[in-house]
Amino acid sequence: MFCKDHFYTFLYGQKVGNSEAPLFLNIRSSNAFITTTISIAIFTDIFLYSVVVPVLPFALTGRVGVKEEDLQRWTSIFLSVYGAALAVGSPIFGWFADKSMSRRIPLLLGLLALGGATAMLCVGSSLPVLITGRALQGLSAAVVWTVGLALLSDSIEREKLGAAMGYMAAATSIGSLAGPLLGGVVYANAGYYAVFSMGFAIIGLDIFLRLMMVEKSVAQQWSPPTENPVSLDSSVGRDSSGGEMQAVPATTVPAESEKTSVKPLPKWTQHMPPLITLLRVPRVLVAMFGCFIESTSLASFDSVLPLYVKDTFHWTSSGAGLIFISLVIPALFSPVFGGISDKFGSRFITTIGLLGAVPFWVLLRLVDHDSIGQKVLLAALLVFIGFCISLVMAPLMADIDHAVALEEKKRPGSMGKRGAAAQGFGLFNLAYALGTLIGPLWAGFVVQNGGWGTMGWSLGLLNGVCAITAFAWTGSRIMLKGKERSEGAVV
Repeated sequence: MFCKDHFYTFLYGQKVGNSEAPLFLNIRSSNAFITTTISIAIFTDIFLYSVVVPVLPFALTGRVGVKEEDLQRWTSIFLSVYGAALAVGSPIFGWFADKSMSRRIPLLLGLLALGGATAMLCVGSSLPVLITGRALQGLSAAVVWTVGLALLSDSIEREKLGAAMGYMAAATSIGSLAGPLLGGVVYANAGYYAVFSMGFAIIGLDIFLRLMMVEKSVAQQWSPPTENPVSLDSSVGRDSSGGEMQAVPATTVPAESEKTSVKPLPKWTQHMPPLITLLRVPRVLVAMFGCFIESTSLASFDSVLPLYVKDTFHWTSSGAGLIFISLVIPALFSPVFGGISDKFGSRFITTIGLLGAVPFWVLLRLVDHDSIGQKVLLAALLVFIGFCISLVMAPLMADIDHAVALEEKKRPGSMGKRGAAAQGFGLFNLAYALGTLIGPLWAGFVVQNGGWGTMGWSLGLLNGVCAITAFAWTGSRIMLKGKERSEGAVV
């Protein structure tokens, strides 16, 4: 019978009293189910951020009464509010998640905030209500990104983490680019409220998955005791045959020549949050810079692409949404690229992605009039840019986690009792948020003052600069030799 202990166990995601093991525990705590749940959570947040992109120019003029000459400015501001809230919330929620005993409750609170934000955006007909809803949406995304990625880090073996992060990168890209695609088509054929009905349906699926998911550390409470109990610096995993749960070391045991030397923290940082320590690590800063560049690139398209194809090709919201499919397709390969980085390292694949994007950004200037050839050229350039972005995101996400683990090896105890995975991803998310904030403003004001071509080569230049730093620092500093260099390769 369903008693009080069962209810609290279900609510908190932890064993209470003498409650029995939840149904289908092995499935609900498996790597596949956890990865799917976090992927859907990230997809939901990003999808709801971007689904209004092709709708926004038409909704602001029709529902709010924004004048045509102010449309580009308000479109950019409206998109950037999300990034501002995401930037503020990410470090805070990352610190909170590392202090919390469970990842489940913050994830559910974030989902509650997302539902409220979506309702405000659906019914709002004034700028203050819409902007408030957008800010709440950004705070919700901060919870999902920091807590969700930390949960993934807790659950997945490090030698497979790049592939897992590939699914997160794919969810991010597909959500941010499928949102405009479906938003434009649904708005043109069914109207404004139908767009948000689609969003509420996805939230329903998200609620179900988050309630069903069981953290591995929680699932272990119903496992029989073993001779070798799980230590604090281990995460719980399963063997490939789906058998008994076992402890998965937080990092691969290095060879004798690769062992890291213990380095004490400077006195002025010893009593500060691990977040401050991580900001002193060049590898973390370079990963944040790479994430910032890729986020800026994606967000720039959100701001200017729908308006540019509307003015140049005279497309409706349907066409403005459909053009984003050129960026969606390459994102499907993100898990493959993440797996490659697991096997061969992240330095060269991220450098290739960043450097390879430069000519395609510059060639966007060739798209300047209405013809079939111009439309094909734009779609092809967007496909190549999408592939380059997919090459970068998953390896950098995994590299953040590796850098946090390596810092803990160098300075035991400096990352706190539960580690600082959530704070590391909070910093990564902060960089992503800043890109989401700056990207629409950058692209919108550059297009307005310098033209479409200037926007393209300026973002190409940013990618080129980032390629240099990625080659030098991603996966450890390339200039280091001998023992110091090997320290960066242990994870």
